[in-house]
Amino acid sequence: MGAGAEERTAREELRRRARQEAARLTAEGVHAVALSWVDTSGVARVKAVPTGRLAHAARHGVGASPVFDVFTSDDAITASPLSGGPDGDLRLVPDLDRLTVLAAQPGWAWVPADRQDQSGVPHPGCARHFLRRMTAAARDSGFEPRMGYETEWVVCRPGDDEPPVAAGAGPAYGMSRLVEMSDYLRDVVTALRDQELEVLQIHPEYSPGQFEVSTAPADPLRAADELLVVRETIRAVTQRHGLRATFAPTVVAGGVGNGCHLHLSLRQDDQDLFRGGPGPQGLTETAEGFLAGILDELPALLAVGAPSPASYLRLAPSVWAGAYHCWGLENREAALRLIPGPPDESGSANAEVKCFDAAANPYLLAGAVLAAGLAGAGAKRSLPAPVQGDPAVVAPATPRLPRSLTQAADRFAASEVLRAALGETLHGAVLAVRRAEAESLDGRDPEAVAAATRWRY
Repeated sequence: MGAGAEERTAREELRRRARQEAARLTAEGVHAVALSWVDTSGVARVKAVPTGRLAHAARHGVGASPVFDVFTSDDAITASPLSGGPDGDLRLVPDLDRLTVLAAQPGWAWVPADRQDQSGVPHPGCARHFLRRMTAAARDSGFEPRMGYETEWVVCRPGDDEPPVAAGAGPAYGMSRLVEMSDYLRDVVTALRDQELEVLQIHPEYSPGQFEVSTAPADPLRAADELLVVRETIRAVTQRHGLRATFAPTVVAGGVGNGCHLHLSLRQDDQDLFRGGPGPQGLTETAEGFLAGILDELPALLAVGAPSPASYLRLAPSVWAGAYHCWGLENREAALRLIPGPPDESGSANAEVKCFDAAANPYLLAGAVLAAGLAGAGAKRSLPAPVQGDPAVVAPATPRLPRSLTQAADRFAASEVLRAALGETLHGAVLAVRRAEAESLDGRDPEAVAAATRWRY
């Protein structure tokens, strides 16, 4: 059987499976399916089909312009050397392995979409394919990476107040805030559970009206998919309670913003590489190199993981945002935090990258972090001395991470590791969008920057 015949057989099998899924969804009262992808600016975009058209979408895809590679968060369109303009078409192909009935949006299901050309070849600007490729590279090196996310958001009262008024008046981490919002938080947990997402914890956070939920770690692609389901579930539950939710990096200028901390761990041959080694805090040589690679690339990674001008209002010292270019053992001020975990809990050791937020495209972010880690492991890099305490107080010589999107974009442009991993199409699109976002808000006061992005995420 030739390659063309094999491809046609595979597509027909996909269509057959999609018919079965459509029948199941119809029986469960689902009338439409949202095919979702995330653009370079970090905005989740969507095209939807009636449930009865799912098989056609699986076989032929749904059309979408390649120009979304260079959409900015305010829906403007920029251009890169290889992306932009009105020409061309891609197909959004649903990944049926991730099909999810949405508990908080009756009658709807959600599925992530891969972007392919008309012949089924992955689009070089597809962030989801990039993450799949980087995960495969890690596995080819013998590693089994796992990732998980902490999702922070602020719940606001309805209305057009600017800045918005937070819902819930209780103190940071306060039980009284949980009691006041207990029906709402119960519905968030219930909806996530009904979608078979494992919630590790949920609690009030620091800012007024702010909450955080953590979900169980998974392979990088599943973790990124689940992060999107978590956000849209929270958004839907919030609306059903007559409230508004925002995941924006900065909700009110001068306040503590929303982060989206990335946790990661690494195994090889069923061994936890973050334990039992000769390196710092028991890291194996491989794990130390992996984390050193991430730490080395953090200034450039910031353009991927903190991609909005509003991200740099959040990255302030002494608010646990990870504004300093350093690592530390259980240090919540360090950008890279090592978490040994309880010694009797297998698989609990992990590292947390604190300087990222929810404006990031999670597929781009996870893939870029893997690329940096693999480069560090391959070069057997070493970590510098850890920082203990608040660097702003105890180690003022510790360098800050970039303080603006322009600075981060400059570091990203100069990163050979990320350029090689992303490829020219994706690297160029990221850089073009970051430059455009920075220019569009250049010279604005902090509240204007916060207002411009407050309801985009």
